[in-house]
Amino acid sequence: MAVRIEPGPFDLGTELARFAGNRTDIGAQVSFTGIVRDDNVGLRYIEIEHYSGMTEKAVAGIEAEAVARWKLKASLVIHRYGRLSPGERIMMVATAASHRADAFAAAEFLMDYLKSRAPFWKKEVTAESEGWVAAKDTDERALQRWDRFSSGTEGT
Repeated sequence: MAVRIEPGPFDLGTELARFAGNRTDIGAQVSFTGIVRDDNVGLRYIEIEHYSGMTEKAVAGIEAEAVARWKLKASLVIHRYGRLSPGERIMMVATAASHRADAFAAAEFLMDYLKSRAPFWKKEVTAESEGWVAAKDTDERALQRWDRFSSGTEGT
C-alpha cells in the first residue's frame, strides 16, 4: 500500500511493472490514469496546490478505507501537484486483489473519493482567464453509492 504526492512526472509502464512485481497471489490488477485535458477552452496549463502533510494524511486515509472495504493485496495512489500542461498525467490509482470485483470496486472508490475529498486545489489558466475549479454536483453524487455499502463488494 503506497501513497505518493509529488511534483514530477511518473512513467506509467514503470509504475505498473513495479506495482505488480513478481507476485503470484494477485489474480486481478486495475489501474486508472488521470490526464490533463483541454475541453476546447484553450487551456494553457493547470496549477494544482496542496498542503504538504495534510494532503498525504487525507489520501492515506482514503486508501486505508479502500483496503478496509475490499480484499486488496496492494494499492497505489500517485498524485502530482504544480504546473501541468494538457496531455500530462495528473494521477494514477492501481489496485490488486485475488479477484477482479475487489480490484475494480476499490479503484472506483479511490477515484471517487480522491476527486471529491482529497485536499487539492486546481486553477485553470487559459490565454483569456484563470480561475479555481469548483466542486461538481456529479462528483458529490458519485460518493453516495459508496455510502450504501458498509464493506465488501455488495452491489458491485
